[in-house]
Amino acid sequence: MYFKKIAGRRVYLSPMCTGDLEQYTKWLNDSAVSDGLGNSAKVISIEREKEALDEMVKSGFNFAIVRTEDDKLIGNLGLFDINHIHRNAQCGIFIGDEENRNKGYGQEALTLLLEYGFSTLNLNNVLLKVFSFNESAIACYRKVGFTEVGRRRNSHFLHGRYYDDVHMDILPDEFFAAKAHMLQ
Repeated sequence: MYFKKIAGRRVYLSPMCTGDLEQYTKWLNDSAVSDGLGNSAKVISIEREKEALDEMVKSGFNFAIVRTEDDKLIGNLGLFDINHIHRNAQCGIFIGDEENRNKGYGQEALTLLLEYGFSTLNLNNVLLKVFSFNESAIACYRKVGFTEVGRRRNSHFLHGRYYDDVHMDILPDEFFAAKAHMLQ
């Protein structure tokens, strides 16, 4: 069901599988996941997720994050809005179950994705957006080498409060310097 397209030490990235439809639907209806993705107000049905998953599988740069030790699906990440002329893209990531969060899986998966983006796809800039309340994600992105490049202030309303959209990006030299630092 999973294929080690890009392998790391504790996780590997596999092409997404439509057989994971129920798992993705469960995760996307979990407020801990949907809050971070900005989907809190949406109700995701099996049918709606099937359409989205079918489209993501076809687009080619979306990956399942799979734990190496037991081949268990733990999340998703991908590159999107890729512009090969300007050599830029956006990325997104989530880890589904709480038991797999804050264990470094996301950092390793994002490192694998960026290595692929910079070394294989020849990208020069990757952008991501994160909400200001998601401090653990921001810390992870900084460890990988992302830098905050701007904010859209009070632009996201969640649970009675406003939060900033934080825009972060990374260039190849920043990524490879951060990666070398992580290996020390």
